[in-house]
Amino acid sequence: MSGDAGTAGNSGYGRKPFKRSKSHFADRITADGRDGWPVESGRYRLVVSRACPWASRALVSRRLLGLEDALSLAVADPIQDDRSWRFTLDPDGHDPVLGIRYLGEAYDRRETGYPGGVSVPAIVDVPTGALVTNDYQRITLDLATEWTALHRPGAPDLYPEARRDEIDEVMAGVYEDVNNGVYRAGFATGQEEYEAACAGVFRRLEELAPRLERQRYLVGGTLTEADIRLFTTLVRFDAVYHGHFKCNRWKLAEHPVLWAYVRDLFQTPGFGDTVDFDHIKRHYHQVHTGINPTAIVPLGPDLAGWLTPHHREELGGRPFGDGTPPGPVRADEEVPASGRP
Repeated sequence: MSGDAGTAGNSGYGRKPFKRSKSHFADRITADGRDGWPVESGRYRLVVSRACPWASRALVSRRLLGLEDALSLAVADPIQDDRSWRFTLDPDGHDPVLGIRYLGEAYDRRETGYPGGVSVPAIVDVPTGALVTNDYQRITLDLATEWTALHRPGAPDLYPEARRDEIDEVMAGVYEDVNNGVYRAGFATGQEEYEAACAGVFRRLEELAPRLERQRYLVGGTLTEADIRLFTTLVRFDAVYHGHFKCNRWKLAEHPVLWAYVRDLFQTPGFGDTVDFDHIKRHYHQVHTGINPTAIVPLGPDLAGWLTPHHREELGGRPFGDGTPPGPVRADEEVPASGRP
């Protein structure tokens, strides 16, 4: 995953076109434990970086589903070093539950000498300290469908069975052209490669706009996994992808429909309260030195607009369906004031 915000050791970039690797550790934590990892409250620890869009999916899902007590959280420093994601935000630089300094140590306990990158999100087995999975595409789907016995009362159905075909179709296009497209543009090593990727990003966004102009969410009138996956790219768009990755045909704040849509999500409990703009900006601009060799972090953009009225409620819909919003953020998981609008 060279160049991926979720992978350590990605300060530069090579001469080959950007290609995202598949997750190497794809075990699943399931209700029946068929991969050897049964759902069990308190057994696993979710490791994330608030800078990483792939890890942010898991942060949003965990909040919406009310899994905070069942699945503990470790937040890595947004600035990596060559040894991988670091726990330098914690006292003494060690994760207080796993007792490790680097996420790479959990990878080593799973597979000694693993040659690939160390990525987030990652779920670690607390008793053994070994990595269980880094399958960012599957983790959130399993949180929604396999962890149901531990969901909070009123948790939304983020992957309703009756609409999965449509959700999957929407997510496939969003992944290819938007989630991954911004990276293909940002890490392009040739003009044609860059232009094709950048054009694909905006083409897909412009295709999504009419859908979101007539309905509040991507697949119907309630939140689904599809909204989570689009949100984590859109919330980073003006802050890093527009300038740092040269996806600059227009800013998100200049598009009335998409800007209102992402503000609606940001102001929904479980979305914006997981976002740390300070971590996002420092990671992209200080770690990707192949793109930004000076490591200067820009002062903008102004974040005040995230809290302005969006009026999307006029489209109807119920964000949580028959459920309810999640409760307040736990005190020990609140985003610092430096990262909020």
